[in-house]
Amino acid sequence: MEIREILRSLREKHALTQEQLADRVLVTRQAVSRWETGETQPNTDTLKLLSREYNVSINTLLGSPRTLICQCCGMPLTDDEMISREKDGSFNEDYCKWCYTDGAFTYESKESLLSFLLRNVPNPDGTLEETRREQFDRGLSQLKHWKEQ
Repeated sequence: MEIREILRSLREKHALTQEQLADRVLVTRQAVSRWETGETQPNTDTLKLLSREYNVSINTLLGSPRTLICQCCGMPLTDDEMISREKDGSFNEDYCKWCYTDGAFTYESKESLLSFLLRNVPNPDGTLEETRREQFDRGLSQLKHWKEQ
């Protein structure tokens, strides 16, 4: 679906007129109309307001143009219910809700996440723990959260 279709669909789903939505996101009714005809698109700040208004991620508003991956554990974030939130309720599209909630990380260290993964990820092939630890560590080390530490 194109952005214009998504924006119109969400507005209609929430039973809002263009004028009501415009008032809520601090733009003119004409701006909403131009988004819905595809003439223009909302700017970044307005996308944030729309995200909050509709309770969907910006990625969803944009038609899911990119596959989101948790930058702490590497899990694909396939729907908005998996995406973390900040204390103010806004989406943080960098992390899953299990690694980051209300502005705080669940795992204080990469070692604590590695321990969790070793205990909870199935090992149907019987791979040695040290091999699994190295594999998990190699993957985690490529993610933004662990690169920054």
